[in-house]
Amino acid sequence: MKRIFLLLTVLLISSYNTKAQVDEDQLGAWYMYFWTADLENSRWGFQGDIQYRNWDVIGDLEQLLLRGAVTYRPKDTNIKLALGYANITTGAFGDDDSTVNESRIYQEALLPQKVGGRLYFTHRFRYEQRFNEGQDFRTRFRYGLFLNIPLSGKEIVAKTWYLGFYNELFINGERNIGDGRRVSTFDRNRFFGSLGYAIKSNLKVQVGAMRQITNSVDKTQLQLGVFHSF
Repeated sequence: MKRIFLLLTVLLISSYNTKAQVDEDQLGAWYMYFWTADLENSRWGFQGDIQYRNWDVIGDLEQLLLRGAVTYRPKDTNIKLALGYANITTGAFGDDDSTVNESRIYQEALLPQKVGGRLYFTHRFRYEQRFNEGQDFRTRFRYGLFLNIPLSGKEIVAKTWYLGFYNELFINGERNIGDGRRVSTFDRNRFFGSLGYAIKSNLKVQVGAMRQITNSVDKTQLQLGVFHSF
């Protein structure tokens, strides 16, 4: 009888782990809205984004991310600095409806760079202070290299098609996250390619695919992004 009980327990745990395991072959999807607003005759402004991320195309919540920041452009430079806050709700894969919450403070610097006649690069450096539910205080360093290439003309203006790419590397700061748990120095890497269209000079849409690699998951995500400036 004890052996039967032990066998049933092992089968139950195995079944649970199978359901909880992320399906790397399943296409996920992220739906995103980014906005920026510069105050008139000022170096100050605001920026933010809303992202609804799914483990599948729609319905199985991976994350709901809400983020906003105050921005500042130092005099005689094209650098933009930001200080912001984000709230992230993360869902479990599959039928499990449980979620965990994270509050995040971040600082970043954006450095645009034009190479040749039509290669528009942006370097983004971001430092995050993370307050995760059920974990100790954490930090993370991020570096992203973004590239936009207009397909007609040399600038991305209204009614312009363009290609968009980025690669972003995430590095953990603190590795001890509480209760004897540790994370690796490498957190994740994202590579993205897309086709974009400028509806207006201040309104663009992009559709593409992002490959995200972590220590435990290697998964492709469809991405639909809207970029709006005021």
